[in-house]
Amino acid sequence: MITRHRASTLPFKSAIFVSIISLAFLHLHLRHHHNAPASPSTLTLAPQNQTTTAARTNYIVRFTQYRDARSHREYLLSEVKSDGWEWIERRNPAMEYPTDFAVVAIEESGEKERLIGEIERLGLVKDVNADSSYKRDLLGGGFVDVKKRPGKIFTSMSFSEEGGKVSAVAETSNSSIHWGRSLLMQKSQVTSLFGAEDLWSKGYTGAKVKMAIFDTGIRSDHPHFRNIKERTNWTNEDTLNDNLGHGTFVAGVVAGQDSECLGFAPDAEIYAFRVFTDAQVSYTSWFLDAFNYAIAINVDVLNLSIGGPDYLDLPFVEKVWEITANNIIMVSAIGNDGPLYGTLNNPADQSDVIGVGGIDYNDHIAPFSSRGMSTWEIPHGYGRVKPDIVAYGREIMGSKISTGCKSLSGTSVASPVVAGVVCLLASVIPESNRKSILNPASMKQALVEGAAKLSGPNMYEQGAGRVDLLESYEILKNYQPRASIFPSVLDFTDCPYSWPFCRQPLYAGSMPVIFNATILNGMGVIGYIENPPTWHPFNDEGNLVSIHFTYSEVIWPWTGYLALHMQIKDEGSQFSGEIEGNVTLTVYSPPVQGEKSHRSSTCTLHLKLKVVPTPPRSKRVLWDQFHSIKYPPGYIPRDSLDVRNDILDWHGDHLHTNFHIMFNMLRDAGYFVETLGSPFSCFDARHYGTLLLVDLEDEYFREEIEKLRDDVISTGLGLVVFAEWYNVDTMVKMRFFDDNTRSWWTPVTGGANIPALNDLLAPFGIAFGDKILNGDFSIDGEQSRYASGTDIVRFPAGGYVHAFPFLDSSESGAMQNVLLTSGTSKADSPILGLVEAGEGRIAVYGDSNCLDSSHMVTNCYWLLKKMLDFTSANIRDPLLFSKSVKQNAALYIDDSQLPSRRTDINFSSYSAVVGKDLICRTDSRFEVWGTKGYHLHVRGRNRRLPGYPLIDLGRGLNSTVDASNLRLRKVTVQEDLLANKYYWGMLSRDEVDVPVQVATRWLVPAGVAVTGWVFAVIQHLADSTETAEEEERIWIWSID
Repeated sequence: MITRHRASTLPFKSAIFVSIISLAFLHLHLRHHHNAPASPSTLTLAPQNQTTTAARTNYIVRFTQYRDARSHREYLLSEVKSDGWEWIERRNPAMEYPTDFAVVAIEESGEKERLIGEIERLGLVKDVNADSSYKRDLLGGGFVDVKKRPGKIFTSMSFSEEGGKVSAVAETSNSSIHWGRSLLMQKSQVTSLFGAEDLWSKGYTGAKVKMAIFDTGIRSDHPHFRNIKERTNWTNEDTLNDNLGHGTFVAGVVAGQDSECLGFAPDAEIYAFRVFTDAQVSYTSWFLDAFNYAIAINVDVLNLSIGGPDYLDLPFVEKVWEITANNIIMVSAIGNDGPLYGTLNNPADQSDVIGVGGIDYNDHIAPFSSRGMSTWEIPHGYGRVKPDIVAYGREIMGSKISTGCKSLSGTSVASPVVAGVVCLLASVIPESNRKSILNPASMKQALVEGAAKLSGPNMYEQGAGRVDLLESYEILKNYQPRASIFPSVLDFTDCPYSWPFCRQPLYAGSMPVIFNATILNGMGVIGYIENPPTWHPFNDEGNLVSIHFTYSEVIWPWTGYLALHMQIKDEGSQFSGEIEGNVTLTVYSPPVQGEKSHRSSTCTLHLKLKVVPTPPRSKRVLWDQFHSIKYPPGYIPRDSLDVRNDILDWHGDHLHTNFHIMFNMLRDAGYFVETLGSPFSCFDARHYGTLLLVDLEDEYFREEIEKLRDDVISTGLGLVVFAEWYNVDTMVKMRFFDDNTRSWWTPVTGGANIPALNDLLAPFGIAFGDKILNGDFSIDGEQSRYASGTDIVRFPAGGYVHAFPFLDSSESGAMQNVLLTSGTSKADSPILGLVEAGEGRIAVYGDSNCLDSSHMVTNCYWLLKKMLDFTSANIRDPLLFSKSVKQNAALYIDDSQLPSRRTDINFSSYSAVVGKDLICRTDSRFEVWGTKGYHLHVRGRNRRLPGYPLIDLGRGLNSTVDASNLRLRKVTVQEDLLANKYYWGMLSRDEVDVPVQVATRWLVPAGVAVTGWVFAVIQHLADSTETAEEEERIWIWSID
């Protein structure tokens, strides 16, 4: 097992300095190798096989230094003592320059893992990742009958025009969705809609701007292009031509000169990187080589019309950081997984990349455009605003493969629209000082500050708004390097743009409301915050707001984060009104050549907050985010097993992503909903009517189980639980073999972690079973669909239980269903239970699909409201509390019949609980930051909270805590009510069944060390991983 050590701040800063210096020397070294201007040429990559023989598999070896390939080869030959491997030559244009990785073939034998370990332990080796070769059908699905086709999972769609209709083909689906409308308008020149002619008339046409297009290639003699500077092939196919049409189309939108489908920058220098085969396949190794070459030849702009949900593909993510650190402006499509929330694709969700969403010609967000905040930061923080901007992405005209024009739709079309705009804007700056002024941050500043805010969508749908070429031109032509904050305004009164903040005001006593802004530093690739940010209220009422800040200690590359944690002070518990003011911070960067002092810039974020008196307890609901686990890093399955074309649970499971409609419903019903991203010990139950648990996958600390029992029985906290399916046999059947990692992928848990929930509910005599139930039912005339839900198998006497006849689709229920087809009636399965428990009230339901806007069949918001009315205010709906459903005797089954935990995985690799310390994080109330929480061991200043008794908060937030003598009050529970005898024992195995997609050796790269919001997320995930096998994944993309 490889042990990672958490570095201190000083080593981080040293690593940053060394990394930046290394990049600078690398850049100089590359320019030395390539100091002559590029001439028109054609470079061909000789085809190579990814697997040399049936008994050998190719692996990527990443190094900590750039050297020429021969030096890396000699190093491995001299240092690796074992046999069973051989060097693989990569014949492509990047081999003329230093590289940071190699490809080797390793024999498939019992010694393979030992050999990989020997290579990874070498001083100059960063990690070793598998690299395999696959083929797939054009436009085929990624999953077929729950069997994964080989390759990296991508969620993007492709759109094409056929017979006057627009058809959408999902990459992970074998079916098409026809929008079913005729094209009612003549195709418009997209360049005219942005006023490109105005800049053309001034002589700006993209001249001398190097535009890299990573796609399917282009033909050398295409009549639509006047300046194809270079074509390179990075695939294992012996061709430079585009045989699919997507790369040609993208190039046409950027730089086409045909009068029917004009591009924005017709004189831009096109560098066509063919990184996808005719079968739409690519490898991370191909991208790494191609990215290195783009750095070497010093391109200006790079368009990447691809994306996927895996933001933990570190070799790729780190290389994107390196691309932008070398002053290459990357533009990428935000994804075509709309209208679902929480569906941002990587790399467009990275702060250093310009992420582009799509709109139609009526300025409506295109249905296919991905949206919702970034999910890197969940559960302990809050996501950033993405996309950055939106552009027209419906029925855009571009070039065909050989000649002529056609129209396409999708964010992969909106992305080259913005890339073309960027090329045109770049040509406004004289070539002599272009690189000193233009960079990924300054260009993004010009785009977001010049964008036109649309009237309907919120900030997590449109970003800054529709790109405005002419406004951005006005900003750039007189641009002076500076730093800024995006978004620059947070206005609680501006609905719907400021959703969700405009939907729920601030009030005293609540969990902190977190807003995560992005710092854009146009002064330099690296920057620092001079002093902590400060809050400057416009009047005395502004002093009622307490704002704590978390932010990037080092801003790199070009960007960082600023998170505001906002609370209303005690004395504001009765205040009603608006509070306005500014948050300011000063960013400085090292001087550039010819300057003697550092560059400095003060940024401003304007706040306009709406505040109301603290709501009554019965109207306050606390949403548990802490116990949610999502993809990546593990195979977290979709909640409804009927959904076979999108089997991963990757939308965040947050109130403001795939539960956003539920959030709006609760607000409309008068409830105030707060988010808990820390353990249960980090909230005071006396101020909440109900704790809401929906679709949770993680375990629970023993302290949490004990505290929740006390909170409900003694403090009167209400508890509402929406569970999900859990069946070990079904999970095993859902596994698939991933050739990339040579391992089996099996769901880490079910739709929910039922064994953990049963432990949590054991003190109340409640437990769920392992059935997977499907069927329609009705309560009070409300028709509902039970979609892969579970059953209730334990419930106390005196409670109210609703049961309905459903089919059990689990493996264990298969025989029962066979019998039912012969005429046997279906037995009723309990799915809804309501009961009093001491001073509190509990309501449980076995399915959460009806609350999740992703793949919802029918909603059950009406049921949630009735459950909350009961648990928070003891309002009892007559039908839910009918005498006919009251339980005179308890439902009960033996422990041996309850669902059990899997014993063949190391759950600690994915859990924030197992093997971790209980601690309240920065999403908790300020006074418990860094402590174990209320009623356990609290440190900090003595102060009285709104409605809280005085608590001894100890020695200050910066003091250390000795928890060795901590005594926890035991909860007395009848032995036969415990949900599982093997609470922790089953989680102690070391085997990792699912590949964990985080770095194996935490030699922190400069990008991770200095990009605060990314580092915090990945460090948390890395800390939760004991062993990890990061694979070289195949990239599969759906294009027209």
